[in-house]
Amino acid sequence: MRRSSSFLRLVRFSSTCARSENRAARERRLDGILSSPSVAPGLARTLRRSLEGARVDSVEQVLHLLSASSDEDRHALSLAADLLREEQCGDRVSYVVNRNINFTNVCVKRCGFCAFSRSARSTKAEGYVLPVDEIVARALSAKQLGATEVCIQAGLLPKMDAALYVNIVKSIKDNAPDLHIHAFSPEEVLYGAKLNKSTIREFLLELRHAGLGSLPGTSAEILDQPLRNRISPGRIPVSKWVEVVRTAHELGIATTSTMMYGHVESKEHVAAHLLLLQNTQRETRGFTEFVPLSFVHTEAPMFLASVASSEEGSGVQAGPSEKERLVVHAAARVVLGADIRNIQASWVKEGCEGAQAILQAGANDIGGTLMNESISTAAGSKHGQFMRPSELRELVRGVRRVPVQRTTLYETVREYKMDQDETQQADTQSFAALESAQTGSFGTFHDMIKDERFAYRTALKPAPSGH
Repeated sequence: MRRSSSFLRLVRFSSTCARSENRAARERRLDGILSSPSVAPGLARTLRRSLEGARVDSVEQVLHLLSASSDEDRHALSLAADLLREEQCGDRVSYVVNRNINFTNVCVKRCGFCAFSRSARSTKAEGYVLPVDEIVARALSAKQLGATEVCIQAGLLPKMDAALYVNIVKSIKDNAPDLHIHAFSPEEVLYGAKLNKSTIREFLLELRHAGLGSLPGTSAEILDQPLRNRISPGRIPVSKWVEVVRTAHELGIATTSTMMYGHVESKEHVAAHLLLLQNTQRETRGFTEFVPLSFVHTEAPMFLASVASSEEGSGVQAGPSEKERLVVHAAARVVLGADIRNIQASWVKEGCEGAQAILQAGANDIGGTLMNESISTAAGSKHGQFMRPSELRELVRGVRRVPVQRTTLYETVREYKMDQDETQQADTQSFAALESAQTGSFGTFHDMIKDERFAYRTALKPAPSGH
């Protein structure tokens, strides 16, 4: 997706200027901007406080950030966020070599934003389920290509074998003991606990014992119950999402944190969501990162229903604008950066050029190689499902930052030079197969929904443990 607005050009120009200045000169330049009468006074006060080390921890302050409406306001917010990013993270931008495995799209729930899931009774016959052996094979393939992580999430299978989630984790660990398993959203953890007739704590302990490394903090969307009741009736309640995450942190299981925005939420919803994450992190210290996820509207059921409806107030936004994406990421750095240091720009949501703009407005991570990506793709994202490590590094170097391969838990695997020629990389041979791989070699969402080998019939048969 091409991004050529005047504001994006301003962000790039400002970042280029900033890198030619020392920090003191940049701070003086920002001070001049904040002193301008064209910048909203509340925004200027809030940014000054954050740059002085004070937390932005009230709804009113967060709203000042999210309400940045003029180019001057957004310029000031982006520059402040970038200064905070430099202070908190330096010039390193990280990525992980990983593979997504969305092992089924059959789900007992019908969320308005989800174009990925299929009902067990769907007449389209597009439901698929990967057996445990296939999940393990995909994980092993990823490891052989240099991946340090597999990320496993899926729909909630009806009539699911209660032991399935634990069997998946144990089977991967039995075959690849040093591969990090980043798996199961709070929604899936709650579902697994109910099927096992256990508490959330008991089920998380069982998963940890089997080899689970961390949880993706997805299924959050916006953590406001009335709004969730509107866009996803029956979705995990806010209280249970918080309980799963807090319990995981208490047990030493790290999680990510996320927010899906650009649909029907208000700025007040976003502010409350960010502050809930901030407060949770201050108490548990268990979040590794925050990932703003822009709503992909193209095939989302609630957007299509909104377009077809003439009912007043039924409108669903067609995803966030370019300016909103930058504001949300920059605001996230200001609000969360002191507590959740890593703010991700998701290339699969934003595209390469959009991710680069966001890296210049407070972000310090660009996610992973993915290899497979089904959920955004099903909703209509056009940015693909695979980025080679060299492509991620070039994306980072394009904004004059230092590429760093990391683990899921943000440990450094390798730091690269900002100006190094990719053809001269010492590790080129170890990633040769991954660098030469084509997207089609991993299979796609559209392949899986047509593959008779994985077609969902009536229920998943119990999978034997110990693969």
